[in-house]
Amino acid sequence: MEEDTNTRLSVGELLERANRARIPDSDEPTLVGGDIAIKSEADRNADPCTASGCLWGKWSDGKVYIPYYITNHFSSREQAIITRGLDSFSAVSCIRFRPYQNGDQNWLSIESRNGCYSYVGRQGGGQTVSLSRQGCLYHSTVQHELLHALGFNHEQTRSDRDNHIKVYWENIIEGMDYNFYKINTLNQGTPYDYNSVMQYEKYAFSKNNLPTMMPIPNSNVAFGQATQMSNNDIDRLNRLYKCCKFMMSKLEYSL
Repeated sequence: MEEDTNTRLSVGELLERANRARIPDSDEPTLVGGDIAIKSEADRNADPCTASGCLWGKWSDGKVYIPYYITNHFSSREQAIITRGLDSFSAVSCIRFRPYQNGDQNWLSIESRNGCYSYVGRQGGGQTVSLSRQGCLYHSTVQHELLHALGFNHEQTRSDRDNHIKVYWENIIEGMDYNFYKINTLNQGTPYDYNSVMQYEKYAFSKNNLPTMMPIPNSNVAFGQATQMSNNDIDRLNRLYKCCKFMMSKLEYSL
């Protein structure tokens, strides 16, 4: 029953629950934005994916092959949830996650560490994507962390956030205000998306059960309720990686 209930929670609620009481091991990274891993304090307010070298490389066939390795922490059922999340990208983009092979220089190491988290963009070498067995194994959270690894930040930190979201700083847990700092994001020419799987819900990081975010100008607009990637998430992914075939298919569908 608890599992069925949790699958109906938004991705932001699931991530907050999983990371709320997180006690990292000594070899685990600092997190910002709730679930974004950083290598140093200098990266706290930076957007690694506006720097050079953050994207995964494209092959001559137009596809982006990203090696992954799933550690043996997970049961067969849990591995199936992860694999379903990985495979969901191939149906809508040129991204292809494939198992790690000897000789791969860059790959995702999918592990059950303390909480749910990922670095933003390709870091070089093996980089951890943590999907804790305690609270992170849902389709939405897998997609969310993989989008971070592909180079995406949270929707509420977009450069144009203030045109669409009002932040209530006074309601945010002390020391958590940096989770709402805007980043000089590229946005890929796509509109702000209240339904993005990267958008947290309105009580995220609240210290008093009052909203920390509300949509503007219409405060009644639903937001932060995504349980999977939205059309805009898919569109901006294809734009960032220039997945021409899928961009064309979307254009033809809209016509």
